[in-house]
Formats: sequence, structure tokens, C-alpha cells
Amino acid sequence: MIRMAWGAALVLVVAGCSSGSEPLSESTTTTAPPPDTTTTTTTTMPADADTAAAAERLVASIDTGIDLEAVATIEASGDARYAWLLSDFLRFLIPGDVSDTIVAAIESLTDFKMDPFQTAWGATTNHLIAEDIPAPPDFQSLKGALFTFIEPRWAPFFEDPDAAIDYRYLNWGGVRPDDRPAGETDVPCRGGCIPSLDDPAVTDAAGGDWYPDDRIIFGVSIDDEARAYPKNIMEVHEMVIDTVGGVRIGMPYCTLCGSAQAYDLDSVPDGVERPLLRTSGLLSRSNKVMYDLNTWSVFDTFTGEAVSGPLREAGVELEMVSVVVSTWGAWKEEHPNTTIVAEDGGIGRQYAEDPLRGRDDDGPIFPIGDVDERLPVQAQVLGVELPDG
Repeated sequence: MIRMAWGAALVLVVAGCSSGSEPLSESTTTTAPPPDTTTTTTTTMPADADTAAAAERLVASIDTGIDLEAVATIEASGDARYAWLLSDFLRFLIPGDVSDTIVAAIESLTDFKMDPFQTAWGATTNHLIAEDIPAPPDFQSLKGALFTFIEPRWAPFFEDPDAAIDYRYLNWGGVRPDDRPAGETDVPCRGGCIPSLDDPAVTDAAGGDWYPDDRIIFGVSIDDEARAYPKNIMEVHEMVIDTVGGVRIGMPYCTLCGSAQAYDLDSVPDGVERPLLRTSGLLSRSNKVMYDLNTWSVFDTFTGEAVSGPLREAGVELEMVSVVVSTWGAWKEEHPNTTIVAEDGGIGRQYAEDPLRGRDDDGPIFPIGDVDERLPVQAQVLGVELPDG
């Protein structure tokens, strides 16, 4: 077995995802086609007993050194499903002999061929997504053991046996979970996170003259109360908890997807506590994974549906609140009585004009599978949901 410097690997990966002093999100893409959602993500075909045992040994070797004999057994099995587990290990490994051995095993199991100009984890995962290779048996448990070794606070995300999560796509965005209680978003995150902003300070439109009229805002208007959330502030926080028009809302912004949603946090069944949305530090095919801090239930960021944990069991699906993408000048003209988040967010912070600094200009920096080349990278599109889904 080869001993592996996990702590150093984490430092290297986090450094690769950061951008100066701004805490960055998990980032980008707007134009990738979705995978075939009609394909099952697991298979009833059992694994060979020796292969299943090798997978267990591989995961068990995390804190003692990577068991390369287990990798060899998996490779010899010819079971391509286990390439997912091997690829997940590459997310946390420093490039070197061990990662090269794992890449070679993936090449043997699939028709993947490594491009020396790409990162091993990104290239292998993109291939597995594009080929829609099913997950191996017990994948949720195997992956959960790996990820909770890296961050124990993620454990609840892997514990629901009926979770509506495709664990093939679940991966790490380079930061830790934001688990700060309500009203404490002026306190630094434990271990670093994408920091939600609760109840930001606001000013009237005149007080928002610090923000240029041609810059983008995300606007919410409820019961004659309008509020603008500047894009540069949302790029740093990616989650705002606020009250507009008497409605308590949670608004995630996924810089990866270029999309903002807002949800009515009181739209839950009787007896269910109002969710407190936070960013987990995980991604699902390059889409931010948000969760409820009270129950650690995962939500689908695009739909507001609880997909794991107690809130999934309770059938929670948050009602969507309309978000308008506009320039600040146009929004003010349409809503002269609007408020706007204060220049310092109410927490004494300075926000760069462009926090991401072109980070995503060359394309997705996290795996998404095949890229749709009919539109330029980062082209904005509108999505329409039809009655049949």
C-alpha cells in the first residue's frame, strides 16, 4: 500500500479553486446539455464478490495509504461501473504515481484515454458522465465513506437510503459547508465556505448610487416591495436569506450555472420547521448543492424539492418566487421605490466589482460531461419547463 498525503492534497485543490482574497464558489456552465435522465443510474447486476470486497478495502485504506492491490483487483474485474469510485479518489489525490495507477485502471475499465493537458479527475469524470456509465453496487455508501473522511459534516448527505440524488454527479467544489446559525453570517465560516448572507442591510435607490446603472442585479418584487441584489455581492455569497413583502425567502445563486432562484421558505407542510438554506460545498454536475441547516436535508437548487433527509420524507417542495435579471438602471426605473443591498452588505465587507475575475471564461472548470458547442461558453439561455416536464 502507498501512503498518501491527504491534507496536502486538500490544500492544493482548494488553492486551485480560489481567487485572491475573495472566497469563490464552485463555478460554471450555462450551455452543457443534460444527461439522459431516462437512464437508470444503478444496475441490478451484482458485482463479483472479489471486486466488491476490493472496493471496500480501497475505501478502508483512505487513512492508512491507498491499497493498490485493491485497485488492481478492480481493474482486473473489467467492471466499468467501479471507474466512478476510482475517479472520485482522483478528486483528492496529488498528481503522481498513485493517481497515474488509478487513471490506468480507469483506461483499462473503459474506453477513456487520458489527455496529458487535462486534470485526471476532471477528464475521467467528464468521460464517465458523457458515457452515462451506471454506478456500482453500494456506491452511495462507498462514496459516503470517502467524502466523510474528507469532511465529516457531509455524512447526513449520504445516509438516506431513499435519497433522490444521483451520487455519480455529486462532487466537491473546493470549499467546506456553511453551517453558521441564522443571523451569524458576519462570523467567518469554520474551515472556509461560500458564506451565505442573512438579512442584508439595504438602502433606498438613491443610496444605491454606488452601483453602476449598467451592472446586473437580481430583482425580487413581492406585494409592492421590491429589492435588488447586486450580482457582484451574489457572486461572493451565492445565498441570501431575506424578507421581502413579508415573505421569508432563500435565494441561491449558482455561478456555475449562471442562474438565480428564490424560494418561499414558509411553503412547507404544517409541523415542518422553516428551512434555513446554506451552501454545502458540494456540486451535482457543476450545480451548487444547497441544504437545510436544521435537518441537513439536501434540496435541488433548480426546483426547490427536498431530495434527501427528513424534509424529503416530509415531501417538502418549496414554492418558487420570481427573480428578474435586470440592469440596476432599468430596475430602478421600473421600481422607483426599490431598495438595494448596501454596498458593504451590512457586514462591513468590501466587494470587488468582478469577484470571479474571468475565472470561467474558458469553459467549465468542473465536470459536466459533453459540452454543447452550438453556443459560446457562458452564453445565457432561458429554460422553459413544459407541462410534461
